[in-house]
Amino acid sequence: MKNFILVINIVLAIAVAILFYLHFATCKKCSVPTASDSANKQRGNFKIAYFDLDSLENNFEFCKQAEKSLGTLEQQKRSELASRKDAYVAKVKEYQAKGQAMSQAELQAAQQDIAQREKDYTQDEQQKSQEMQEEKFKTLQDINKKIQDYLKEYNKDKTYAFIISSSSDLVYYKDSAYDITKDLVKGLNELYKSKK
Repeated sequence: MKNFILVINIVLAIAVAILFYLHFATCKKCSVPTASDSANKQRGNFKIAYFDLDSLENNFEFCKQAEKSLGTLEQQKRSELASRKDAYVAKVKEYQAKGQAMSQAELQAAQQDIAQREKDYTQDEQQKSQEMQEEKFKTLQDINKKIQDYLKEYNKDKTYAFIISSSSDLVYYKDSAYDITKDLVKGLNELYKSKK
């Protein structure tokens, strides 16, 4: 889950950087700001809201459900791998039990069979690991999309210039007056329940 938080923060930081660039690169009236312009912006024209990503993850029902589904899928894949490994170990023991009674041709066939089973198991393990990573990434993208779509609707009146996620290792000061975490969690949960 910490990787999830880190990925969300990186994506949001990149989005903020892009928005800054687009805002200032497409400025039609690029004039030098005066002290009074800065004061006007600070008084209310330029607001940044934030939400606590940990709280969102802990309280957004879709995140909880996604985490539960990923856990179930991961357990299923581990179970499949464990049964395949058990079959491999059983076959090795079977060959070891026959050991001395096997002819040279049977011994070579057994070695080839064991090598092939080991190769198949390793490939299957890598494939399942890749499938899990892809599923986690897809889920993360889905969560990000839901948050972004909701925030577009939430900020349709252009109250805030930016809405960022907050993490204790990235944001050192935040005014709780601009904390929209509760609104975000409530709105996302209502939207999720209505679409269920």
